[in-house]
Amino acid sequence: MRHGEAGKRLPGSPKDFERPLTVLGRKEIEEIAKAIGGIEKNFVNVITSPLKRAEETAALVAKELKIEGKLEKWDELKPEGRREEFYSKLSRLKRDSAVLVVGHEPYLSAMISDIVSGSSEARISLKKGSLAKIRIDRLTPKLSGELRWLLTPRQLKKMS
Repeated sequence: MRHGEAGKRLPGSPKDFERPLTVLGRKEIEEIAKAIGGIEKNFVNVITSPLKRAEETAALVAKELKIEGKLEKWDELKPEGRREEFYSKLSRLKRDSAVLVVGHEPYLSAMISDIVSGSSEARISLKKGSLAKIRIDRLTPKLSGELRWLLTPRQLKKMS
């Protein structure tokens, strides 16, 4: 899942890590979280980037899904994080567990492309608040899986 709408980005500002969700962004994620609860009830935990906007998004969804105590912050999900390190850490989780991952663009699109096509060249773009479901088929020698669905915020809000 991509985080919700955050305040204006100031190029090169070190405060980018602290940008919170806007009031509208919070409201939209709350609506989206209700839809997520209606389609996916099996999440065992939520893994988020430690950036404030992603953390807030993850917390709102975790609250709606009643898994608040299962929220983890992983530095590997920062915009400059290394996907290989994320995959390694992800592979240590219990097999067949459903995990919600909250992060940023273009990291998430590149990750989805890499997992489902073996290349980060596929053209996938996640709008803020979008949600993709990926089924991981294989962890070694390279993480691979299948994109089951990709829902935009508009589609998710219509489902809530």
